[in-house]
Amino acid sequence: MAKRGKAEKWAARSERLSAALRENLKRRKAQARGRAAASVPEADSATAALKPDSKTPDFRRNRGNE
Repeated sequence: MAKRGKAEKWAARSERLSAALRENLKRRKAQARGRAAASVPEADSATAALKPDSKTPDFRRNRGNE
């Protein structure tokens, strides 16, 4: 078996890391889609969270006319 050069080793490492990053991104996107699908029934609309009477504090910089 011939020894591989540094360039070949780095190329193989780069390919492995690229594949791992792609798989990680796919997994994270699937998790985000799952969380988004689960949270849709909880919040009726996106504007419900922006109402002043909601339980979460309003940290918006420009609150506008409310």
